[in-house]
Amino acid sequence: MQFDQELVSHKLKRWDAYIQNYRLPEWEAIPDFGLYMDQVVALTEQYLDFIPTEKERFVTPSTINNYVRLKVMPAPAGRKYYRLHIAYLLIILTLKQSLSISDIHRVIPPDISVERLQIIYGYYCRIFHNLSLFFIRQVQSGDHSIRSAPEGLNGAELLVVESALIAGFSRILAEKLIRLDEADPERVLAAEQQESTPPSEKKKKKKSIFSADVFTR
Repeated sequence: MQFDQELVSHKLKRWDAYIQNYRLPEWEAIPDFGLYMDQVVALTEQYLDFIPTEKERFVTPSTINNYVRLKVMPAPAGRKYYRLHIAYLLIILTLKQSLSISDIHRVIPPDISVERLQIIYGYYCRIFHNLSLFFIRQVQSGDHSIRSAPEGLNGAELLVVESALIAGFSRILAEKLIRLDEADPERVLAAEQQESTPPSEKKKKKKSIFSADVFTR
C-alpha cells in the first residue's frame, strides 16, 4: 500500500473533530408521523453519514425490505415507517458493521414494545457516544504512531493493521458472548474441562479393544 502520511494525518484530525461532535439522534428527535421508504432511506443516510458509501450504499429499499422479511425489525404500518422503525434501523445498521444479521436479531428482537425500545435506544445512544470517545483516543494515538513509526515501516500501514486487529478481536468477543445466551452452564463448563484435559490423559480414558469389559459385553 502507498500512503501519503501527511494526508492520512490530516484526515485523522478531521475524523477526530467529527466524532467529538457526533451523536445519534435522540428518541424524541426521530420523526413519528409516518415516512415512506425513500424518505426513510434518505433520513437514515443523513443520521449515519459517518459510514463510508464509496463501495456501496449501506441502506437501500431492498435492505430494509430484507430486514422486515427476515423479521429483524417490525413491518411498516400501511407502507409507512415510524419512530420505532427508524430506531430499529439505526441500531441494526450500526451493529451491522461488526455483527451478522442473525446475531443482531438475538441482541434486539423485533417484537418488543415501543416503551421497551425507547429505553433500549436511549441506552444504546449513550453506549455509542461513550465508545466513540474511546475510539477518538485510538485515532489520536494513530496520528502519533504515524509520525513516530520505526524507520523502514509505514505508520499508516501499521495503523490499518492495528485497526483491523482491534475490530477482529472485538467482533470475536461479541460473538462469543452472544453464544452464551441461553447456554447450559453445566454443559459449557464440562466442555471446557474436556478441552483442558491433556492429550495423554485423553488417551488413557479411551477404551482399548482388548480391555476386559469389551469381552464381557
